[in-house]
Amino acid sequence: MAADDVARDTALLVEAVRTAGTLARRFFDGDVKSWMKDDASPVSEADIAVDQRLSEILRAARPGYGWLSEELGFAGEGMRTFVVDPIDGTRAFLRKERAWSVVAAVVERGRPVAAAVFEPMRDACYTATVGTGAFRNGERLHVSMRTSLDGAQVALPGPLYRDGGFREAGVERCKWIPSLALRLARVGEGRIDGCVTKQGPHHWDLAAADLIVHEAGGTLTTLTGTVLRYDTDATSHGPAVAGPLGLVDALRRLAVAHESRAA
Repeated sequence: MAADDVARDTALLVEAVRTAGTLARRFFDGDVKSWMKDDASPVSEADIAVDQRLSEILRAARPGYGWLSEELGFAGEGMRTFVVDPIDGTRAFLRKERAWSVVAAVVERGRPVAAAVFEPMRDACYTATVGTGAFRNGERLHVSMRTSLDGAQVALPGPLYRDGGFREAGVERCKWIPSLALRLARVGEGRIDGCVTKQGPHHWDLAAADLIVHEAGGTLTTLTGTVLRYDTDATSHGPAVAGPLGLVDALRRLAVAHESRAA
């Protein structure tokens, strides 16, 4: 894919998530109907409407691209695929909390090449284009320079922190951010040092923020150290670890040790 084409895709994603974010904000400011899905996760009329709005914008502009989103699922195939989460952090959204986001990526050959994560309540748009860096509202991002676990601020699920290994290593659990895409974006901008996910994040939770972290100089990997792929029929992943290159291996070892003890 030519560099100019990828840059145009990033610009399209930004337009789409900002437009959809404005729609989501209108729902946020009112009363929202919601219900539980079969997997016991919540969904709302806002999720559906925002997903449909993203689909209208993106698929009209790139009819040859495939589509995968949390609410609409797979719809069409192509060499490149939009991977979308209309509202990442639905529970927070329904509780009228501010930390939720609208997320979109373009995936080619299993890896993201263009990404946008929009946080409407802060008017913060995180973007990345493969090979050109990551940005927040035009400001270049870089992961933290931390290499030591002692004092590292890390987004951790409660069970990992309570297990003790992270605490004993001096890791500090940062304030929880309900949106996984935003947690990873915070890693990309260096506001927190790392992130360890629980079992089960999906393609749409990870793809856009994965590129942001990588283009900001960090990495996001499985517990075995491999990068994640987003072209598989099974959309869920095992635990993943994100952070600066000098810290992520140590975080991964702690996460692996936790998994061994929990088995």
